[in-house]
Amino acid sequence: MAVTAAPRPVGPTVWDGFSLLRSPGRAPVAVGGTLDPATLVGAYRAGAFPWPTGDEPEGAAGAEGVGAAEVAEVGEPAPAGAGGLRALLRAAVAARRVRHLSPGRPGGYDLPWWSPDPRAVIPAGGVRVNRSLRKRLRNCGWTTTVDESFVEVVRGCQRDGTSGWITDELIDGYARLHALGWAHSLEVWDGDDLVGGVYGVGVGGVFAGESMFHARTDASKVALADFDARFTAAGGVLLDVQMTTDHLVDLGALEIPRADYLAVLARVRDADVRLDRDRRPVARLAPPAG
Repeated sequence: MAVTAAPRPVGPTVWDGFSLLRSPGRAPVAVGGTLDPATLVGAYRAGAFPWPTGDEPEGAAGAEGVGAAEVAEVGEPAPAGAGGLRALLRAAVAARRVRHLSPGRPGGYDLPWWSPDPRAVIPAGGVRVNRSLRKRLRNCGWTTTVDESFVEVVRGCQRDGTSGWITDELIDGYARLHALGWAHSLEVWDGDDLVGGVYGVGVGGVFAGESMFHARTDASKVALADFDARFTAAGGVLLDVQMTTDHLVDLGALEIPRADYLAVLARVRDADVRLDRDRRPVARLAPPAG
């Protein structure tokens, strides 16, 4: 069985020593910095993630997110939209309510970092497979792989029309993380056609799911169910889906206090979790009854 390699060290990061326990829960916890591997890995290990202001946060699988008019925790509500959020962030940084990760450089307000409270998660092994999805798994004939087509999966998420926050710069950043062993994708195949997938960042026993897509009905659900099975078998503890939606709740997501999420993350972020990379039939996830 082929498995994913251990992630390579990335060195010191601007997130070192940065606690998120007292940070805003429905507002950015920091702004600025860059999407280099050290900054990205440091963020995920601290419990934060980037969401460029080209679009407001939607959650790992298309969640309805936090708009600029809702982030009163960093100051007075700003006009809705990316421009309003940038103005609010400039004011919050000036008032020292939000940390700027690169204070020596002007600007940087298009790159806010988030750590919502509460946090939406799915305990490993907890992806819910209902009757219709079980039927799909049993009858579709699809197969899955891990890390076979990482950039293609991210591009699929970018093209699906709901993930405008996935900028080319962000794709480059995640591709560098993938090359270093931190970011992973699961691909769903119908023969030789890529029909769905999910990608995210692995931090030991926590996997931060960033987005998923489908080009066939239920293919994103299949991707999440298959990834959960591989992640659980590898010793994973928690799938981080960031913010809830009805769709994610149907798949097993629940909300926990950010403090609880950060406690689990601190406990398992250095665990050695290696994912099975081999091509597997999805039908194994829904064996015949009896």
